[in-house]
Amino acid sequence: MGLPQHIAIIMDGNGRWAKKKGLSKIMGHRSGAKTADAITEACVRLGIKALTLYTFSSENWKRPKKEVEALMGLIERTLGQNNEKIVRNNIRFNVIGRLEELSPSLRGLIKDMMDGSASNTGMILTLALNYGGRQEILDAVKKACVEDVASWEEKDFEKFLYTKDIPDPDLIIRTSGEMRLSNFLLWQSAYSEIYVTETLWPDFNASELEKALEEYEKRGRRFGE
Repeated sequence: MGLPQHIAIIMDGNGRWAKKKGLSKIMGHRSGAKTADAITEACVRLGIKALTLYTFSSENWKRPKKEVEALMGLIERTLGQNNEKIVRNNIRFNVIGRLEELSPSLRGLIKDMMDGSASNTGMILTLALNYGGRQEILDAVKKACVEDVASWEEKDFEKFLYTKDIPDPDLIIRTSGEMRLSNFLLWQSAYSEIYVTETLWPDFNASELEKALEEYEKRGRRFGE
């Protein structure tokens, strides 16, 4: 079947990885951030056209305040450190979610990175940040309600989604063995192939990515046919 054009990843298992090693949760998240960087570079090398990473869900705000603050600080620092690498790799940077609920400094950094990479022609790297699939559909419905469309079709509705400029994912990878989508790309995943691995996210590397791609290539996508 060839390589997927768009890979989406539910990066799960940072906390369990840290617990197994007797480390704090934030150390697990830091290791997970390094894995995200390595997998992004691997996808660039492979010629993947789009990569979407589930970075922080709308439900993650329910975690302990100290952990959330540490996570947000880690996200902001990591983005700042990777800005130059994004430009060097010709990556178009994108973020989806309810960005208005993020801190002003993080919103400003995201805007600068998106604007600065808008003309890049390589892989589209999307971070799902303060993202929820149900919330995305609800936000799209609110926008669509003010439109005067005589006969609605899927393509008419999809232009209101956060992902309107990104193709649906061909392959969704979930690490840590959990068998659920966790409110991730609910509309877009209708015909995505799903690959679940027991590997915890900080241990997921280029070799693990190759295993997922090999499994994907064995499958036949029928889109309901």
